Amino acid sequence: MPSDQRTILVTSALPYANGSIHLGHMLEYIQTDIWVRFQKQSGHRCIYVCADDAHGTAIMLRAETMNQTPEALIADVKREHEADFAGFQIGFDHYSSTHTEANRHYAELIYTRVRDAGGIAVKTISQLYDPEKQLFLADRYVKGGCPQCGADDQYGDNCEACGATYQAAELKDPKSTLSGATPILKDSEHLFFELGQHTEFLRQWTRSGRLQPEVANKLTEWIDGGLRSWDISRDAPYFGFEVPDHPGTYFYVWLDAPIGYMGAFQEWCDANQFDFDSVWSADSDAEVYHFIGKDIVNFHCLFWPAMLHQAQFRTPTGVNVHGFVTVDGRKMSKSRGTFIKARTYLDQLDPEYLRYYFATKLSARVEDIDLSLEDFVQKVNSDLVGKLVNIASRTAGFITKRFDGQLGPELAHPELIDRIRAQAPAIQAAYEAREFAKATREIMTLADEVNAWIADEAPWTLAKSDDTVAQVQPICTTALNAFRLLTLYLKPVLPSLAERVGEFLNVSSLDYDTLDDTLLNHSISPFKALMTRLEMSDVEAMIQPTEDVVEVKAAPAGEPLEAECTLDDFTKVDLRVARIQAAESVEGADKLLKLTLDLGTETRTVFSGIKHAYDPDQLIGRHTVMIANLAPRKMKFGVSEGMVLAAGPGGTEIYLLEADSGAQPGQRIR
Repeated sequence: MPSDQRTILVTSALPYANGSIHLGHMLEYIQTDIWVRFQKQSGHRCIYVCADDAHGTAIMLRAETMNQTPEALIADVKREHEADFAGFQIGFDHYSSTHTEANRHYAELIYTRVRDAGGIAVKTISQLYDPEKQLFLADRYVKGGCPQCGADDQYGDNCEACGATYQAAELKDPKSTLSGATPILKDSEHLFFELGQHTEFLRQWTRSGRLQPEVANKLTEWIDGGLRSWDISRDAPYFGFEVPDHPGTYFYVWLDAPIGYMGAFQEWCDANQFDFDSVWSADSDAEVYHFIGKDIVNFHCLFWPAMLHQAQFRTPTGVNVHGFVTVDGRKMSKSRGTFIKARTYLDQLDPEYLRYYFATKLSARVEDIDLSLEDFVQKVNSDLVGKLVNIASRTAGFITKRFDGQLGPELAHPELIDRIRAQAPAIQAAYEAREFAKATREIMTLADEVNAWIADEAPWTLAKSDDTVAQVQPICTTALNAFRLLTLYLKPVLPSLAERVGEFLNVSSLDYDTLDDTLLNHSISPFKALMTRLEMSDVEAMIQPTEDVVEVKAAPAGEPLEAECTLDDFTKVDLRVARIQAAESVEGADKLLKLTLDLGTETRTVFSGIKHAYDPDQLIGRHTVMIANLAPRKMKFGVSEGMVLAAGPGGTEIYLLEADSGAQPGQRIR
């Protein structure tokens, strides 16, 4: 091992095994993967592990509704997640699950060490309990009237009408969203991690340079406000790990989720004969970095380092926090066609387009990233096709046709190559600091310089004359050597392109130990198109499938209201009673049903995202309400001629708004 080689363990936050990966998630994995690939390219031992976050009540309940065991459900979701990550070229060294024996081992080990050190308290708490489901209810599974303003149908922690926060037990006429039963208060013993014991440690740790300044400032506010004990247990039934000294009590999902980093790394160590303790022992000189979103800072920067410290493990070298993804300046939205799943993107577009676009936006700061679709198209075409690949496409053909595929013995402009090499330290420093936008700007500035020089030399003109054609070989040799260096710099962002460039230039490596190589008297392969232009129609084709299903879901408290509509706008909506004449599943769509609706004088075909809530055969003959004057929408499954109205939080809880029993098809609702 070289004396300056670093050993670095890197993780991304664990995706929850209860849904698909979308482009908001992909920002984090792309950011992490670029940084990891840069470290490996620089010759360091860098291990990237991740896992599905596979425990919790939500997964248990979803498995129940799908007539699966939780184990079967998380296995299916894990396969989907891994396929999506592979599609975006996320190079995990190991991808696991929190539902493994390795993770159980470290969860129990950390718990017992913290317990034995006096860090666990046992307290009796009162919670709402569903007597029909025989389940303690988290706040999101309770609804009732707001105790402050009286608004109906509010969740158990805050009111979306007035913004008040409260305890679920304070709701007026509370109901379980799982069964509709009236919950009762029931006592149980819970385990609490005494976070306040670690106030001074966390005050020092959060100011030790491991965090971005804005994150450290926010954590200081929380620390100064007083750190409360953290409830780390849940009552049966619960899908997770049982606490070893409390039968019927389970570790809360957020306890064993970050420990999943250790479990996944242990599995990698077992497969690669590597010493786990050389990274995770308290005196290790290895590095550990977590990449996370700003919504989970408290778990990773307060609870996690405090638990590790008390359990006599090392704490992270750094926690790198990023912002959220917006699309065209707004939150990702199904109704606007901008809630884009990873698989939907992969079905339409090259993943390296998005990898590059995110790279051009990413800095070391905690900033939201906007995926402006028009800017996305423009940047891909301008930078990747018009600048980078253009260097090779406008020069390689001359080498193949005029010089038998052989680069020349000398460069026409060695100073240009020297200037490109001289930028390596600045580009490397930008990558190391996670300033990817700065790195890509530097690289594209160099690409502009190369293209301008090629235009001045005009090899296409020189090639027309026997007197000047000999000048073409050193010009193109210079251009292709420049192209190799620029591709080397972009390899962490564009790994597949780098692989294709390596095959084209007949080079086995584009790592930094080849930075000083010059391709002279070197044979190259015939040039093939390395990237194609992106058209706005390609992006529109990606968005269309996300418009197919609009799920009804409660908005978070405090989310801005949509733009106002007038009463005149609202009266334009023509609501009609419709009888469901036929219903069938839609091949290739997870959530859609194809409904044939009888409006009395005509029938309509409507695609509706209610498959998880209703068996098609159960719908035939029922009445519902539809928007009858909604403009038809062409979808990839057919034309939808209206919209069925439904209500509920989503998933299996979607309820058709049935008309009174005496209503007739076609009757207008006023």
